[in-house]
Amino acid sequence: MTKGHRMVTESSIAPRRRRNTIEMRERRQALGFITPAVLGLAVFTVLPVGLAIVMSLFDWPIFGKRAFVGFDNYVTLLTSSPEFWPALRNSAVFTLLYVPLNLVVALGLSLLLGPRIRGRAVFRVLFFIPVVTPIVASALIWRLVLQPDGLLNGVTVSLFGWELPNFLVDQNWAMIAVVAMSVWAGMGYNMLVLTAALEQVPTSVVEAAQIDGARGIRLIVQVLIPLISPAIFFAAVMTIISSMQVFAQPQLLTGGGPGTSTVPLVMFIYNTGFKFQDLGLAAAGAWILFVIIIGITALQFRAQKRWVHYEH
Repeated sequence: MTKGHRMVTESSIAPRRRRNTIEMRERRQALGFITPAVLGLAVFTVLPVGLAIVMSLFDWPIFGKRAFVGFDNYVTLLTSSPEFWPALRNSAVFTLLYVPLNLVVALGLSLLLGPRIRGRAVFRVLFFIPVVTPIVASALIWRLVLQPDGLLNGVTVSLFGWELPNFLVDQNWAMIAVVAMSVWAGMGYNMLVLTAALEQVPTSVVEAAQIDGARGIRLIVQVLIPLISPAIFFAAVMTIISSMQVFAQPQLLTGGGPGTSTVPLVMFIYNTGFKFQDLGLAAAGAWILFVIIIGITALQFRAQKRWVHYEH
C-alpha cells in the first residue's frame, strides 16, 4: 500500500469513528432520559397487570394459603355471584347516562364560549375548576346541595312549596344524582378539547356556509360537528373509558346505596378484594372489566370510519 493510499484510507475512517462515537453518546443520553419512565411503567403498570393475571387464577385471600383454581373465579363471577351482574348493569347505566350528557354539555359550553364572547378565558377557567377540584370536596358540596335540608330542597320549598325527594337515598334518584355530580366534575376537560377544535375551524369555511344559508342548528350539525368530529371522537373514547372505571363519585356521594343501586363494577372489585379479602375474585373482575373496555374501544375505532372526518 502506498503512502498516499494509506493517508486517504485513514482520512475516511476518522470521520466515521467520530460519527459512531457521537451516536453512542446520544444513545446513552437517550437511555438515561427514558430509564425513569420505563422503570415507572414496569413497576407500576406492567408488574401489577402481570400479577393480576396470576391472582385471577388463584384462590388468593389477603391472609392465608393460596390455591390454584384455574378459571373458577371467572366462572363464579359470571354464573353465581349475586352482585357482579347488578354492578355491571350499574356501570352500563352510568355510562349510558353520563357520556351523552357530558359530551352535549361540553359541546354546548364550547359553542357558547366562542371566539366572539368577551371574557371567554375567565369562563373557561370557571368551568374547568371542577376538573381540578379534589373529588372529596366536590362530593361534600353535592351532599350539602342534595340532602333533604340542603340548598336545593330549601330553595324549592321557600319559592314554590315543593318538597323534593331525598335524592341520595331514593332508589330512583341516587344514580341520577351520581351522574349529575360526575357531569359537573368532568365537563370542563371535554369543553377545553372541543373549544380547541372549534378554534381550528377556518373562518372562511364558516362564512361560506353562512352565505349558503347554513345558520343556527343547521350550521352546528352540518358544518361544525363534522369538522370537529376527530375531537368529538377522542372525547367520546376517553369519556367512555373513564365512565366504566367510575368509583369515587358513588363511593363518596351515596356509598353505593341505597342497597346496591349505585355500586359500579370498580366498587364491586374494590369491595371483593379489600372488604371480603378475596383478591383472586377481585382480579378476575378487573380483567373482565378490562376486556369490556377494550371491546367497547375497539368497536368505537371500527365505527369511527362512518362519522369521523379527517383532513387528508
